[in-house]
Amino acid sequence: MDINTVIALLDQAHIHNEAVTEWFDTPGLQWALCPFTEAGVLRFFTRPKTGDMSMGEVTAMLDRMKQEPGYHYQPVTSDWQTLTKPFFKRLQGHNQVTDAHLLGLAIHERLVLVTFDKAILYMAGEHAKHVHILKTK
Repeated sequence: MDINTVIALLDQAHIHNEAVTEWFDTPGLQWALCPFTEAGVLRFFTRPKTGDMSMGEVTAMLDRMKQEPGYHYQPVTSDWQTLTKPFFKRLQGHNQVTDAHLLGLAIHERLVLVTFDKAILYMAGEHAKHVHILKTK
């Protein structure tokens, strides 16, 4: 799951909460978080303007999420350049760094990156099978 997908799942007031919750409730769903996603969620929810929560509160929220069925911890075992090599030629700027890292991890580990961001399909190119775009309501 990318960072925005996790944020939408954890924030019931988020515009995409219903869509991600519907997907997350899929029977038999296998899903994963990596340290990069966890850090992004912590960063978002502890910022005064977006969440204003304590580190302890957000960590507890993530811990509760990890108790949900199908959870898997996905370590990052390769560097950014190795992970992004399959699509590096399609990277266009600094706004894609996080998405590229998560997409590269999904490709490298033969997983699927779940996101709302349709632009990742261009980045993925021939690796688009490693991307699942959630439909918004």
